[in-house]
Amino acid sequence: MQDKYYELTIKLDESFVEVIADYILNIYDEGVELGDGQIIVRSESDLTFVKDALVSLAGNLDNPIEMKYNLEEKENVDWIKTYQDSIQPIEAGKFYIFPSWYEPKEDLINIKIDPALAFGSGHHATTFACLEAISTYVDAGKSVIDVGCGSGILGLACKKLGATVELCDTDPLSVESCKENFELNEESYDKLWEGSIDKAEGTYDVVIANIIADVLRFIAKDLKSACKENGHLILSGILDKKEDLVVESFKELTLVQRTLKDEWVTLVYKKEVNG
Repeated sequence: MQDKYYELTIKLDESFVEVIADYILNIYDEGVELGDGQIIVRSESDLTFVKDALVSLAGNLDNPIEMKYNLEEKENVDWIKTYQDSIQPIEAGKFYIFPSWYEPKEDLINIKIDPALAFGSGHHATTFACLEAISTYVDAGKSVIDVGCGSGILGLACKKLGATVELCDTDPLSVESCKENFELNEESYDKLWEGSIDKAEGTYDVVIANIIADVLRFIAKDLKSACKENGHLILSGILDKKEDLVVESFKELTLVQRTLKDEWVTLVYKKEVNG
């Protein structure tokens, strides 16, 4: 271990944290941590290239994202262990989400996730609310698709309940992370691909999409088409100030549950048969 390490802190609006974190993970996939309105990147190598990439990205967006950067050289500590110590297991609905350095619980459905990031491990409000919804609307024998699967935690939860599970994500790193987490939990998915819902070949009892509101609007037609009649859609990743945009895109469906947690909204719709 070197005597020094580099720490890049990016301050930005909370609603953009996950999007920018996904971008960072495409160019650097170790030592990335999320906080409230910030992203922290750590490495024993100089992180100027990450900062420069973000500056370039911000300058090329039609609607610029304001980001403030602080790059420091620090005395090296075992920050991986420090980060591991900061991640506590959580209970969400029927599930117990825990990192591998903790023991499982006998009275809950156990899902083992070793998080590189706070979201995708159940700690983020959207993931937590989705796990609660899955506990209610998914059971054995149902078919599920997880769109924008990330770590695969939501699909894993459905598989643990006995559902058939397909997953997809446009980010190849997320697809690999999903594969690894299914292996870690000794579970198998029914289908996994790089891409989005438009590549789905069937229809599903439950369609899950924990993505940002603008993407939910963009793929709304495909999400609705993929859902069977009398099936459910679990939609999350919606910042409360963008909720109306999503509601408008799914207005022909029946809203059966709305959950607000830490300014993030999760909506559950039923695709009821007309007449």
